[in-house]
Amino acid sequence: MSGPEPWWTDAVVYQVYPRSFADGNGDGVGDLAGLRQHLDHIADLGVDVIWLSPVYRSPQADNGYDISDYEDIDPLFGTIDEFDALLVEVHRRGMKLVMDLVVNHSSDQHPWFRAAKLSRACPKHDWYIWRDPVDGHEPNEWRAAFGGPAWSWDPGTGQYYLHMFTPQQPDLNWDNPDLRAAVYAMMNGWLDRGVDGFRMDVINHIAKDPASLSDGSAGYVMQPRIHDHLQEMHERVFAGRDALLTVGEMPGVTVADAALFTDPERRELDMVFQFEHVGLDHGPDTKFDNRPFDLPALKTSLARWQTGLAESGWNSLYLANHDQPRPVSRFGAAAVAAAAGFDADPFTLRYESATLLATVLHLHRGTPYVYQGDEIGMVNAGFERIEDYRDIESLNWFRGAVGRGTSIPDALDALAFRSRDNARTPIPWDDSAPAGGFSAVTPWIGMGQGWPSITVAADRAAGDRSVFDHHRRLIDLRHASRTVRLGEFELLEPDHPSLWAFTRTLVDESEPPLVVVANLSSSVVMLPAAIGSRLETLVLGNLGRPEVADELRPWEARVHEFGPA
Repeated sequence: MSGPEPWWTDAVVYQVYPRSFADGNGDGVGDLAGLRQHLDHIADLGVDVIWLSPVYRSPQADNGYDISDYEDIDPLFGTIDEFDALLVEVHRRGMKLVMDLVVNHSSDQHPWFRAAKLSRACPKHDWYIWRDPVDGHEPNEWRAAFGGPAWSWDPGTGQYYLHMFTPQQPDLNWDNPDLRAAVYAMMNGWLDRGVDGFRMDVINHIAKDPASLSDGSAGYVMQPRIHDHLQEMHERVFAGRDALLTVGEMPGVTVADAALFTDPERRELDMVFQFEHVGLDHGPDTKFDNRPFDLPALKTSLARWQTGLAESGWNSLYLANHDQPRPVSRFGAAAVAAAAGFDADPFTLRYESATLLATVLHLHRGTPYVYQGDEIGMVNAGFERIEDYRDIESLNWFRGAVGRGTSIPDALDALAFRSRDNARTPIPWDDSAPAGGFSAVTPWIGMGQGWPSITVAADRAAGDRSVFDHHRRLIDLRHASRTVRLGEFELLEPDHPSLWAFTRTLVDESEPPLVVVANLSSSVVMLPAAIGSRLETLVLGNLGRPEVADELRPWEARVHEFGPA
């Protein structure tokens, strides 16, 4: 990276999914008041940025990712005054606040769409994507991400409108300059209010070619005009403002694409969320067709991105967010046992798994993201009935799968591993009834199988087995070490079935190189001589000082200074 190092090269981001974080008004749903009450928990972790999932006005068809008013707070979460108070408290603690921005689509209850449906002659009609029927049917074969056709019929205008997610989320037409101007004005309004940037939902979908007859993503992912739109957005919104963070969620992005989007000379985005590594365990037809955990594939995938963005661009580092299963359940000891054909308790080696995965993630080059609850090692929800689920994607898939002949037990097994609701169970602050300090009433979704044994209070009191404290040490290390922030990455032993090892090295040698070694198995692993013989000072480990320097205990992760060969 040439030139001065951007501030976010040593930053760590913490994602808050507000409806599941803390309920401050006693209605069973998390809100801004609850978040304010627990800001010190986030600040104590040492993170630099809070990413806040949508709190705008919304009918909640997709838990707030369907926005009906971009400029106000939904009463479910509080008021605009409460938001302003939250922003003050975040800044007072030395952190920044990044808003989730959803401008690929709006809610069908947004005044823009309501006006668009009144008449084809209405100027806002062209703010959305409409097409006439083709032979009495949809204009092409595009499918929505949550199931069914991506087009819905509007009898009032006699046209179909496009929605790449639910019918309640009509896609905005970014070819319309007035629509773009309205979006930019809204974004500038939030930045003027003091917000420190945006995480942009499926932002690489905004440029589309609906004339495409493909039933895949060729017509709506990475269309050429996406770069024009993002460069214009940068010029109209971000240029001249200091210390912001812009990150684009981009399903289907390649390393080459990301290098363009994040090249600072192109003035588009600071970093992107890519999906390659979290798609490795998806089946060929649907993500609910689960494949066994494959460590060589995972570490090789992440290494490709490390290498591909080494000279220009920047990585976002994550294993979890509001759309992904819990890392402990997906990549930890229980998952490895399941991949080998063994049954395992979901809490097997939970501390070891959580801290190992955090160590490996935070020691890559890029900006790490911590999803709420992962700092205490939360596990998947463990729901056993379809009535327990709330996620629209999960419910739609379940109905379709059962309708196609999948047995109910098999469909529930798939949801138990993959559903987005695994990441959306409430934060268990303590073991008190009825909802672990999250709320004084029954919460909007069940507490999950981890509660009451896994809680914030219990973990923070766990001494040298606190997942929270291990995250704090990792964040402190990133803040202190240029090697962690900027060192070159080299993957070692790429084909080893249980050893994850890599080095981080500064070109200028101003700090010693580091090596990360992690054992993702239930057996002791002997380090290859080329690694074990070069281990020097222990910088950080999840199991304390090693018993034998060149052996890794089950689910042990260590960071050492790395001596010369």
